[in-house]
Amino acid sequence: MLEELAQHVETLLGPNCLSRRLSHGELTVIVPAEAILDVLRQLRDDDRCQFEQLIDICGVDYPEREKRFDLVYHLLSPRKNQRLRLKCEVGEATAVPSVVELFACANWYEREAYDMYGILFAGHPDLRRILTDYGFQGHPLRKDFPLTGYVEVRYDDAQKRVVYEPVRLPQEFRSFDFLSPWEGTEYLLPGDEKAKQ
Repeated sequence: MLEELAQHVETLLGPNCLSRRLSHGELTVIVPAEAILDVLRQLRDDDRCQFEQLIDICGVDYPEREKRFDLVYHLLSPRKNQRLRLKCEVGEATAVPSVVELFACANWYEREAYDMYGILFAGHPDLRRILTDYGFQGHPLRKDFPLTGYVEVRYDDAQKRVVYEPVRLPQEFRSFDFLSPWEGTEYLLPGDEKAKQ
């Protein structure tokens, strides 16, 4: 049944279907980013597909590629009980057409992809950050985003206001013995002194 869907989608999309793959019981179709609006409209309106629900839009970062991001759309057809994954490659400065006019839920998904990865969406009604602070610098899910060096925001109850502080990542250093877990350690762990010997 999934192979029939794959063949039908390939025929339906024509040149917009760059490739398709069946893996682990899931169908993934690669499409050009500039055609995403037309592709989603065809998949939604076609009688054999009826992908009427956009479940998610997410990004994947490949910093070594020329087109750095994969933009992934997950679709659901409740009437046909089928799922489909669309992928398109997107450059760092390339704006992908917004699909908010087709699926209203795409509004927040696209804002999240913009906030976390910096992926731009042309024609989005309100493209601004959704998860990070307004003055936040950078995009946290990019692989080159530094782990330290930026500020964190918290509410200070003593000062009764929001405070900006440098990021601190305190870590307790532990020594590992690498002994067999079946034999146990040769030293007492905190709390072991309470156990009966």
